[in-house]
Amino acid sequence: MAQQTTIETSLLEEVGGPDDWTKPERLTSTLQVMLLLTVVSLAPAILLMTTSFVRIVVVLGLLRQALGTQQLPPSQVITSIAMFVTLLLMMPVWNQSYEQGIKPYSDGEIGIDEAFTRSVAPMRKFMAQQIERTDNHGDVELFLSYMPSEIDPLTGELYDNYAYYDVQPDEREVPLQALLPAFMLSELKTAFLIGFQIYLPFVILDIIVASVTISMGMLMLPPVLISLPFKLLLFVLVDGWRLVIEMLLQSFEVFV
Repeated sequence: MAQQTTIETSLLEEVGGPDDWTKPERLTSTLQVMLLLTVVSLAPAILLMTTSFVRIVVVLGLLRQALGTQQLPPSQVITSIAMFVTLLLMMPVWNQSYEQGIKPYSDGEIGIDEAFTRSVAPMRKFMAQQIERTDNHGDVELFLSYMPSEIDPLTGELYDNYAYYDVQPDEREVPLQALLPAFMLSELKTAFLIGFQIYLPFVILDIIVASVTISMGMLMLPPVLISLPFKLLLFVLVDGWRLVIEMLLQSFEVFV
């Protein structure tokens, strides 16, 4: 009985009462926990938006529309393919993030601020490489122009010595809050361009089938109903899934 009382007393001393809960140090810990939970809940979305997932899933969605198969393959299948291809492409980047930032922090060698900077560096380099590869620098300049800290007070213009990574002493690093939305816009633009190339042959096939049906007087028969089997046959004969995935893989530049 005495032992139980001692345990309860020690627990009360550790937890404290309402007055202790509102102390600044306790509030700081509570806010840190809330912030951590928020970040953890948003982590999947943040990871997907900073990887190759967006481009891949948009292109596969446009491919499904071009084929005219309505909901086939299902959205779950398209999302799964996009996630597996994303894992293949992003694994070297994530390995570098782990080795440079997360592992040293877990071993107690660096602080959390330095760990965040080191972990983000490979992701930053990946996003910057895709923007450079597609020459979408204008997207970065768009978001930089809305950041007062990046405007030269003397000229009222953007600073002209920016660098995405490997920043030199006389250069300014592109802020992450400008790089992230710029990367998203760049990926959407690239995905739509790839989707146009995929769409074009199917549109031509639809036009040919529509011309044939009209010339034969089959006005009441929807051309899409006839062209769909030919689309599927053509897509299978040219090994379309492999070609599309191969094109997507080649469209990315991933450092190792």
